[in-house]
Amino acid sequence: MASLPRYKLIFFSPVNATQNILSQLFSASKDGMRIGQIGAYDRCAFACRGTGQFKPLENANPTIGSVGQVEFVEEDKVEVVVQGDVKAAVAELRKVHPYEEPAYEVYQMVDV
Repeated sequence: MASLPRYKLIFFSPVNATQNILSQLFSASKDGMRIGQIGAYDRCAFACRGTGQFKPLENANPTIGSVGQVEFVEEDKVEVVVQGDVKAAVAELRKVHPYEEPAYEVYQMVDV
């Protein structure tokens, strides 16, 4: 049986929402998609804290801040491994994340 392709999903979250997002992502694992599993370990993630900034434009509906005003938010940068259907993992992230437009990155991982 071939192994599932692996990806690194990185996203930014307001600090008070990080653990809820991770819990939802880990619970979304199913056949064909595993989030946060590395070998014999489950619910694996890395987070580091920083300050995010954004300015909601005219058509935005911001969760935090006001249209036209630059906002600075204490956020976590969170990294998890996704095995399999990374599009489903991103869809789940977008569903459970409190931001209207969550910032995220996806990188395919290779074995070396």
